[in-house]
Amino acid sequence: MKKSNIALALITALCTLVIAGGLSACSASQNTTSTTSNTTRTVTDAIGRTVTIPATVKTVAVNGFAARMVVYAGGADKLVGVSDSDKSQAAAMPYALTNYSHFSTLPSVCTGGASNSIYGESLISLSPDVIISTDTDVSASNELQEKTGIPVIVIDQNTLFGDSTYNSLALLGEILGTSAHTNELIAAMKSWQQDLNARTADIPDNEKPTVYAGAVSFKGAHGFEGTYAQFAPFIAINAKNVVDTTGMSGALIVDLEKVATWNPAYIFVNPQNMSLVNQGYAANPDFYNNLQAVQNGNVYSQPAYNSNGTNLELAIADAYYAGKVLYPTQFADIDIDQKADEIFKLFLGTTYIETLNNAGLGFTRLTIGS
Repeated sequence: MKKSNIALALITALCTLVIAGGLSACSASQNTTSTTSNTTRTVTDAIGRTVTIPATVKTVAVNGFAARMVVYAGGADKLVGVSDSDKSQAAAMPYALTNYSHFSTLPSVCTGGASNSIYGESLISLSPDVIISTDTDVSASNELQEKTGIPVIVIDQNTLFGDSTYNSLALLGEILGTSAHTNELIAAMKSWQQDLNARTADIPDNEKPTVYAGAVSFKGAHGFEGTYAQFAPFIAINAKNVVDTTGMSGALIVDLEKVATWNPAYIFVNPQNMSLVNQGYAANPDFYNNLQAVQNGNVYSQPAYNSNGTNLELAIADAYYAGKVLYPTQFADIDIDQKADEIFKLFLGTTYIETLNNAGLGFTRLTIGS
């Protein structure tokens, strides 16, 4: 595929600004954008590719899960092409639902999801100024740029709190002209991270209750046995996740007998998958009824933050809710609905807790089997 109406021969450089993927959000924000001419500039993306882009980016299309990060960076109005998945009305995808009236009118340029496919002809016909992509394969990104004739910028958001996320937000701010907002968001994320840690770091390990996250979604829905080791919201509050004793990391399926042996004091369940949990209860009620968390009424909801990628605002709100449940003294001043909306407003530009509650995905106590 070749693009006939985009001229990328504007590579007559006078001076360049390289936005290094390894820069911290603070140092990136201290640079001013230089251009190679009156019409172009160069940036370095998250995988080290130097790419020439227009001096002013007015239109953006995405590849993979990138629309979420463009929304976070304050660039939703610049999106002219999104993924099929971005048009979902799922409450567990706040960035998509809050922009549904806009996204639903836009052409699809890829499928999104775990098995993402690109609609090359659609990308070419739209002629966006840049494509923001989450595909970190250098060869694939270069091929997409060559075939479409459109600059491809790769971002790499693979942590809840960490440099890959902060640097990608800073890079998007530079590209979209929204650095004031992305700098504010990065600062807030670092503040929330510090707050969550400060409230819990000094709690002696023997005073921490054990905890388990069940019915976690990854590559589809799962029942109670779907869980996470090194679960980001639990890490943020220094929680005692029983699954971490496996020495593993990430999503996994565990044997129910193992959960019975761990017998966690508190359980968090993804409310989206409660029907699967209740099916498991109907088949094996004794297992659930023998768990101390079930006996003591210590089962709580935790909206899935992994839905078509990582929804950072939900993950941070989940961490605050888990903190309030597990450490009520340390989080006594936190009203979870108010805190969640504080987080949502900065990421999404709007409140969202009412939407979660109306969808049955709010922060509340749950009863397995009902």
